[in-house]
Amino acid sequence: MKEIEKNLNGKGMRIGIVQSRFNPVVCEGLLGACRSQLKQQGVNDSDITLATVPGALEIPLVLQQMAGSGNFDALIALGAIIRGDTYHFEVVSNESGRCVSDVQLDNGIPIANAILTTDTDEQAEERMIVKGEEAALVAIEMANLLKALA
Repeated sequence: MKEIEKNLNGKGMRIGIVQSRFNPVVCEGLLGACRSQLKQQGVNDSDITLATVPGALEIPLVLQQMAGSGNFDALIALGAIIRGDTYHFEVVSNESGRCVSDVQLDNGIPIANAILTTDTDEQAEERMIVKGEEAALVAIEMANLLKALA
């Protein structure tokens, strides 16, 4: 059996990040952790492109534009959706997640989805560093896996 090994080497990789500006403390925490991990894995800062958008529902459209450009090996979605008192939380959570997956599948480019969905600000702040780092690793691993399969 041929097994493709996990590869976290980000050297030469071009990464696009789309970050929501809503819930700025959490989103900046996600971004900082993500960028730090990308650099640790060998991705040059000059090969990282960041686009910011108002909120989580705007992320998929920019991801779609980036995916179609052919300029990126992988993409990362960063955002935080924190439960409020209305049904809006479910709509934004479900639609942003579905649309990010649709962009990934429609364009054949890996997208690490680190749009947090939590009940409280505290939960989001507890998760932002780990999820930001994980998003970087997922993006690199999936880009390398797709290259190995090609």
